[in-house]
Amino acid sequence: MGIVILIIMAAGVAAMLTKKLPTAFALVLLGVVIAFVSGAPVTGENSVLDTVLQEGAPMLAATMIAILLGSWLGKLLDETGIAGTLVRKIVEFGGDRPTVVALGVLMVSTLIGTVTGSAPAAMLAGIIGIPAMIAVGIPKVTAAGTILMGIAAGIPFELPVWQFFSSALDMPVPEVRDFMIKLFPFALLAAVVFVLVESRRRGVEHAWAFRTEEPRTAAGKRRARLGDAPWYALLTPVVPLVLALGFEIAIIPSLLAGVLYALVTTTRPRDMNRRLLRTLYNGFEVAAAPITLFVAIGILLAAVKLPGSVNALEPLVKAVSPQNPVLFVVVFTVLVPLCLYRGPLNVYGLGAGIAGVLIAAGIYPAVAVLGLTASYNQVFGVADPTSTQTVWSAQYAGVNPQQVMIRTLPYVWFVALSGFCVTAATAL
Repeated sequence: MGIVILIIMAAGVAAMLTKKLPTAFALVLLGVVIAFVSGAPVTGENSVLDTVLQEGAPMLAATMIAILLGSWLGKLLDETGIAGTLVRKIVEFGGDRPTVVALGVLMVSTLIGTVTGSAPAAMLAGIIGIPAMIAVGIPKVTAAGTILMGIAAGIPFELPVWQFFSSALDMPVPEVRDFMIKLFPFALLAAVVFVLVESRRRGVEHAWAFRTEEPRTAAGKRRARLGDAPWYALLTPVVPLVLALGFEIAIIPSLLAGVLYALVTTTRPRDMNRRLLRTLYNGFEVAAAPITLFVAIGILLAAVKLPGSVNALEPLVKAVSPQNPVLFVVVFTVLVPLCLYRGPLNVYGLGAGIAGVLIAAGIYPAVAVLGLTASYNQVFGVADPTSTQTVWSAQYAGVNPQQVMIRTLPYVWFVALSGFCVTAATAL
C-alpha cells in the first residue's frame, strides 16, 4: 500500500511539473486519492469528506490570515511610497558605486522580505532597485539575484512564514522563531557574499539604459504628487518584527500593528478610511493565490496524517530516512535540487505532505522537520525558475529565470547546508 501511495505522489509531481494540473488542484486531488487508497471511509471519523476535506481545508487558517495581513501591509508600503522611498534613499546614498548600491538594495529587499513574500516583495524592491543597479553597472543577472537573495534573507523573519510552519508542523511559534533566528545569519551571509562576488566577477556593465516613466495608475500618480514618505514611516517594516521578537506579541496582532503604523504615519485622517479599504481589497487580490494553495496543502496534510496513510508509509519512509547526524546532513544536502521546479521537496507542494508523514510517523521530531523544510524553502524562494518572484525579477531585468537559478543556486545551497547542520546539531 505504501508503494501505491508513493506512485500516486510521483504522478502528482509529474502533473505539476508538466503543468497538466495547477499545483493547488493537484494537491487536493492527491489528498483525496491518498485518503481513499489508505482505506479511509467516505464519512465519519478519519474519513475523506469529514476529515480530509472538511477539517483539512481550514487547517492553515491562521496562516491564511497572516498572508492576507502581510499582503495588505505590502500594498500599503507600495501605495504610501514607503518601499519606493527606501530604495531611492539607498540609491542616492550609493551614488555611482555599484557595490554600495547593490548592498543597499539588498538591505531594503531584506526588510521588505520580512513583511511579504513572492512576487509582491520582488516588485516592491525591484521596480526601482533593478533599474538602479543596472544603471550603475551591475550585471542584469546579478541585479535580479540581489533582489531575490535579499527577500530570502528576510524570509526567516517573515511572520506569515512562522505561522505557516507552526500550523503545518503543529509546533509552537516560539520554537519556529528560535530556529529561524539561527538560520538568519547564514541567509544574510550568503546574500552579502553573492553581491560582493557576483558584482565583481564580470566587472561593470552598462548594458541597459533605464528611463523613468510617468506613473500610469492613480496610486502611482498620487505617490508622485506626495513625494517621499516621511522618515518615521520608513520604520514600518520593522514594527511587526519588534513586536513579535522583542515583546513576543502574537503574529496577527503584530502584523495589524504594522498596518496601522503605516496608515497613521502616511495618511491624513480624512483619507484613512478610503486607503484602508482600497489597500485591503488589493491585498485580497495578492493573497488569493497563496491562500488557495494553503487550503490545498491543508487537505494534503490531513490525508497523509490519516492512520491508514501513516501505517502504509512509515516503514518505507523510515527505511530511507538517515538517523545518523552526518548522514542526515549529507543526504538532504544532495537532495536539494528536488525542491526546484515544484519538485517533491518543495514545502509549498508535495514537500508539505512528506513533512507531515515524517512527523506523524515519528521518524524525526517536529523541530528537525522544521529544519529540513525551512532550509529547502530558502532554496525554493530564490533559485526555483517556476516561483513567481524569480520569474518576475528575471524578466524585469531582461534575463531568463534559468540564468538566475544557475547564478544563485550555489549560494542558497550553502544556506540549506547550514540549516541542515544546525538541525543535526540541535534536533537529532
